[in-house]
Amino acid sequence: MSNVTLTKLEKDDINQFVLDNQESFNYGALEEFGLRDNNFEEDGEIISRKTIIDCINHGVAYRIRLDGNIVGGIVVCINNKTLHNSLELLFVSPKYHSLGIGYKAWKELEKLYPNTKVWETCTPYFEKRNIHFYVNKLGFHIVEFFNKYHNDPNEVDGNNSDDCMFRFEKYY
Repeated sequence: MSNVTLTKLEKDDINQFVLDNQESFNYGALEEFGLRDNNFEEDGEIISRKTIIDCINHGVAYRIRLDGNIVGGIVVCINNKTLHNSLELLFVSPKYHSLGIGYKAWKELEKLYPNTKVWETCTPYFEKRNIHFYVNKLGFHIVEFFNKYHNDPNEVDGNNSDDCMFRFEKYY
């Protein structure tokens, strides 16, 4: 049985964390759309470096390790007053998909924040693997669908009509 653990992101690993995250997110988009995809935040990247760095700076970042080796990452925002926490990023390297690593990493995260009342996260409409993972594996519920008819109120730059996202919540 493989051992999945979470370790806090080290400052000297931030650049590689960003690159690993982009590789994972690009994989999902390219798998779905091929090179025709138009959902990129910056040249060739589904998620921009700035977006990832902002998540890290405003949250708590962890490396997902399989038997000590880095295989992914997680960034969360924790609200110790409301206990309504947010999963900002969760990714596993495509080389390690379908091995139960994301599930085990999530279970480790739940142990780190046992007082959480609600977890919230979002994922793009085209990420079928993510939707399956959050709903069928982790027990999240889809509570909102952001699209051109229903904008995400947290989007500072406004919602691009092509940026369709599902919002999920998991209650304890």
